[in-house]
Amino acid sequence: MSNKVIYLDNAATTRVRREVAEAMLPYFTEEYGNASAIYSLAGGAKEALQNGRDIMAGLLGCAGNEIYFTGCGSESDNWALKAAAEAYRAKGNHIITTKIEHHAVLHTCQWLEKQGVEVTYLDVDEQGLVRLEQLKAAIRPTTILISVMFANNEIGTMEPIREIGALAREHGILFHTDAVQAFGQVPIDVDELNIDMLSASAHKLNGPKGVGLLYIRKGVKIRSFMHGGAQERKRRAGTENIPGIVGFGEAAKIAAATMQERAAKETKLRDYLIERVLTEIPYSRLNGCRTKRLPGNANFSFQFVEGESMLIMLDMAGICASSGSACTSGSLDPSHVLLAIGLPHEIAHGSLRLTLSHETTREEIDYTVEQIKEIVAKLRDMSPLYEDFIKGGQERQGGKKNVQ
Repeated sequence: MSNKVIYLDNAATTRVRREVAEAMLPYFTEEYGNASAIYSLAGGAKEALQNGRDIMAGLLGCAGNEIYFTGCGSESDNWALKAAAEAYRAKGNHIITTKIEHHAVLHTCQWLEKQGVEVTYLDVDEQGLVRLEQLKAAIRPTTILISVMFANNEIGTMEPIREIGALAREHGILFHTDAVQAFGQVPIDVDELNIDMLSASAHKLNGPKGVGLLYIRKGVKIRSFMHGGAQERKRRAGTENIPGIVGFGEAAKIAAATMQERAAKETKLRDYLIERVLTEIPYSRLNGCRTKRLPGNANFSFQFVEGESMLIMLDMAGICASSGSACTSGSLDPSHVLLAIGLPHEIAHGSLRLTLSHETTREEIDYTVEQIKEIVAKLRDMSPLYEDFIKGGQERQGGKKNVQ
């Protein structure tokens, strides 16, 4: 097993399905025309563009002309927030979001604050859930937009989107959701959920990198984000990435057809993983909601352990995972999400995110758990804090090990 790479970082990106890659190939070499051209060679590209739009609309329960293709989920988030702040400036300058959003939303909000926009960053509870009463209390006459992610990319918690959408609709406020982690993983109907704008990205559901979408409900006054051409009904300039859109469409179509089966399999494996870790590794905890979470997400914290060290040792064992610490970006700060749910710095630093896919097997989970057990034990053996903790526990309990 150690000679095989076990990929458990599907929240970061996913493997492109073979059938997705094959669907894209003709649009590099045969149907390579520019979809904006009028000659016949462009016909295949135009048809593929519309087909991709229709597939996305089918997954979201909206019209094809409400789908706009972008370069990624981060672009979609930027577009939704910046354009809304500009278009609805006459109505107000207040936006509500949460402290656990993806940085594509948080950093955009911070930029908007420098432009004079007022932003309320809502707290969440210990499971990462938005408190609806706090959201309601934050609404002002000048509130123009609520932006709350569908599901958190780190801890997997799924927010009460239906209730948030209903509250926004009741007060005449636009509702945007970053659904990058949820699109293609769980059912989403924008009408039922009262969603006005939604961001998604292809590479989270076995599609290619470099293509995303923004759903904009008809009637929402969102202006162009990129200028220089009439593409995407004059709202997003730039030659369309037809191969990417074809791949996105194929991946979304497969995701829709397999969603129920995949969710059942991943949920079963996820719960098995969670149970083994919490039962077999002392001083560990699950981060996020146990039930209201994405099918393939498991996020743990281990006391007296550094997440960075775990990742290195897991990689040596052939396992790809991620940590809640931002060390790879040059920061020593722990995850803003873990801090927002109330974890102290020292525990937040010892976090590990494992995210599954339809390809993950029980054998891989068993091997991973065994490796985590060994790694945690080794790292704790080197920790003076753990040694002091254990000695203190033994003294308190007459020599017995203090195990949670």
